[in-house]
Amino acid sequence: MTFTTKLEIFEGPLDLLLHLIKINEVEISDIPIATITDQYLEYLDLMKALDINIAGDFLVMASTLMHIKSKMLLPKQEDDLAEIEDPREEIVRSLTEYMQLKDAANELASRDILYRDVFKRGIEMKGGGEDITTTKVTLYDLMDDFKKVIRKKHPDIVLKFNAESWSIKKKMIEIIRILNEKKNLLLGDLFSTMESVSEMIATFLALLELIRTGFVNVFQGRESSDIMLEAINEKT
Repeated sequence: MTFTTKLEIFEGPLDLLLHLIKINEVEISDIPIATITDQYLEYLDLMKALDINIAGDFLVMASTLMHIKSKMLLPKQEDDLAEIEDPREEIVRSLTEYMQLKDAANELASRDILYRDVFKRGIEMKGGGEDITTTKVTLYDLMDDFKKVIRKKHPDIVLKFNAESWSIKKKMIEIIRILNEKKNLLLGDLFSTMESVSEMIATFLALLELIRTGFVNVFQGRESSDIMLEAINEKT
């Protein structure tokens, strides 16, 4: 039986684009559309390999990006350059408006008026006497780290998940057991003893479900890019 996680619970296509813009360290107003499009499609391929349901708006955005990319590759006549609208203009406008909405929502959240994120921020790490300020981790941050773990062990592997080989529920129980013992765990360490790609994918899917249902916190310290995991023993 196939296990699926609805991606809509986490993020949308504009969030993915903003994530790609961030990791490429470029301005929204000057998006390298060919690079961003290729990376966006890579993410969709990874989502399919992970058996994550992809909402229709992700596919619409993929089509839009490919259309813009093709338009920008077309040769332009010198006389027409001043009259041609930048094909990226509409998507830049959408991203700018979306960022403004997110900023406004974050401002409300900081005043305890709105709190909607599945992934917690400002987590107090266990096991130390000093509070550590943390920052939000998105699904795409998790996927980035997971890709690095996979590529480190299997540089040339084509991701494919054999759903019948591994029980997602058993993996969820295993993760909780590990986190209850370790308190805090680096994301990469969760996969350190695994060689099977299917087992790694099953474990990642189990982790996503535990995060979605509120049994695991995932966070980064501001002083480190390492993603940490922590079990939530009591729901608040």
